[in-house]
Amino acid sequence: MNCVIIEDEKPAAEKLLSLLALCNQQVYVEIVLGSVKEAISWLQEHPTPELIFMDIELSDGLSFKIFEEINVECPVIFTTAYDEYWQEAFEYNSIDYLLKPIKPEKLEAALNKYQKLKQHFIGYKALANWPVTQPPTGGIAGFKKRFLVKRGTDYISIKAEEVAYFYATHKLVCMVDSSGQKFIMDQSLADIETQVDPAAFYRVNRKYLVNMSAIKRIKAYPKSKLLLEVVPLVTEDIIISQENAAAFKQWMGQ
Repeated sequence: MNCVIIEDEKPAAEKLLSLLALCNQQVYVEIVLGSVKEAISWLQEHPTPELIFMDIELSDGLSFKIFEEINVECPVIFTTAYDEYWQEAFEYNSIDYLLKPIKPEKLEAALNKYQKLKQHFIGYKALANWPVTQPPTGGIAGFKKRFLVKRGTDYISIKAEEVAYFYATHKLVCMVDSSGQKFIMDQSLADIETQVDPAAFYRVNRKYLVNMSAIKRIKAYPKSKLLLEVVPLVTEDIIISQENAAAFKQWMGQ
């Protein structure tokens, strides 16, 4: 289980790490982030973890600000010394609310809850995506061939192969087609990712889901990361993390 800890107090972070190491479940902590700003930056550039342990009162504000800036797409276990935020916490992906000092049995119970919820939603997702009809001739079962998008007062249909990339920005998800036209989507990036052919589209980081045909160049980047150039061009760097680089290169070479 890949996790991220968002905690600004080093002793508290070290205590949580030691408790996780003693749990019956295998937990891999990718990184410990110490502020709202740092968390937003990291989550925008890296694949979504399976679970986040999140303190509420951080050095630069309440961690709820993270959800206001980006779309957090995984469950969160809040860890805090204050009990007055528990109602608000459950508005932000919370599956549990652990008061400090965290007790080992409470942590174990929270992880068990996560596993049960995970199995439940895996089963639900499989049923929800089960094709009820045969795909059109030449189509790929279970994957969308077209996206219906709005332009002004009209609706138009964009073929999946004509999509260059999808990207998330300011709580919106946009599609850009191969001609550079941009359309606002009414689904999350995570939802769209489940609908497109994984042989053609890759979630390169938290913000971008890219069609292989739109990739113009891949460059080496410091700390074993990759820098992606796509067409149509974007005004920001698309960075693939060190953790995701090997899988991405394997996908490109399939």
